Amino acid sequence: MIWQRLRAWAKGMNADILALWIAARDSRTPAVAKLIAAIVAAYALSPIDLIPDFIPVIGYLDDLLIVPLGIVLAVRLIPPPLMEEYRAEAQRRSARPSSRAGAAFVVLLWLAAAAAMWLWFEPKT
Repeated sequence: MIWQRLRAWAKGMNADILALWIAARDSRTPAVAKLIAAIVAAYALSPIDLIPDFIPVIGYLDDLLIVPLGIVLAVRLIPPPLMEEYRAEAQRRSARPSSRAGAAFVVLLWLAAAAAMWLWFEPKT
């Protein structure tokens, strides 16, 4: 029961990060909320952590405390009707289908790289 609630909360937090990124780029968002939303979204999406994860216990502190508290603060600073609009836009963007042409290009690129490696390392007779 508690794991399901935590999983749902984490999924909602991911959606809010995208919504905050959208809010940070919208001119209707108040300036302070825009700044905090941009910082929180950039930090959450960045591969660089304030405290590296390899440090035992403390390494995950930012992921468990700093990011969620930043999301809560930014969401509270954004007017509720705007936040609902940003959440709907985030849901729309995340539900959008991916590009098949882009996927085909990446697959072809990997196949070409594999063929080049095979030709390069093929035993010469």
